[in-house]
Amino acid sequence: MNKKILVTGGAGFLGSHLCDRLIAEGDTVICVDNLFTGSKKNIEDLLEHPRFTFIEHDIIDPLFIDEHIEEIYNLACPASPVHYQYNPIRTVKANTIGVINMLGLAKKHGAKILQASTSEIYGDPEIHPQVEAYRGNVSTIGPRACYDEGKRCAETLFFDYHRQHGLQIKVARIFNTYGTRMQPDDGRVMSNFIMQALADQDITVYGNGSQTRSFCYVSDLIDALVRLMNTPAEVTGPINLGNPAECTIRELAEKIIIMTNANASLKFEALPTDDPTRRRPDISLAIKTLDWQPKISLSVGLERTIAYFKNGGLQE
Repeated sequence: MNKKILVTGGAGFLGSHLCDRLIAEGDTVICVDNLFTGSKKNIEDLLEHPRFTFIEHDIIDPLFIDEHIEEIYNLACPASPVHYQYNPIRTVKANTIGVINMLGLAKKHGAKILQASTSEIYGDPEIHPQVEAYRGNVSTIGPRACYDEGKRCAETLFFDYHRQHGLQIKVARIFNTYGTRMQPDDGRVMSNFIMQALADQDITVYGNGSQTRSFCYVSDLIDALVRLMNTPAEVTGPINLGNPAECTIRELAEKIIIMTNANASLKFEALPTDDPTRRRPDISLAIKTLDWQPKISLSVGLERTIAYFKNGGLQE
């Protein structure tokens, strides 16, 4: 059945892939993006599609949609430290004022709404792997707090609207995701390493490289988001979405050097403030509730992502 769906952050890395998926499934999509980290290039194949509408708008400002909306995916927020720390107050506003605006819109339309939360709400975790019941170890005053605490407040707002107004909510805690349409200057480890390797520059590793991450390919993540949105009303989340295959940052850098055949070495620099030492999702709940787990291995995902960057982002 054709649904009318609003995707905020829809011209971004994740949002554009989600718009593609929804259009392919026969839905009508309204894509909203302020183009701070998103790009019209990501959605250029959709701009002339009869079931696709693009609106340049920042969700910090009220959004009025006359057409009836059935679902809202709220993905609007910079996700890279480089970008969310550029204007930390605006990042907090996106996760508070912007979220309140989207929840109000969902309430007005009687729409289901999904929040793209993050593994960053766990901070530098004291338990491993991270389960949804873990409440986190987050600094409220550090340079990452605008994002970490902003997303934690967004979750609070979602559940308060659910309890107070009976809103149908879905909360996804997204772990590190990578793939085509990442910006070359994204600032996250995956794009940094690939771009440096392709330029035969030494790979910048922060700390000693022993910190770990778990990387999920974008198509797997999008599948999980759609599955979560389509769950029964009683499934609210939060649900961890990510790939539980864990590797050290040093291992990732060395793998990328080999796969790109780069003439590069590792260059070590000081670890940023509040950078998590270990990050890996427990996805037991996603497996049970969504019948989902990642299919794309790190090697396959890297091959696709490297090819995309090597080609200047011209094709996937």
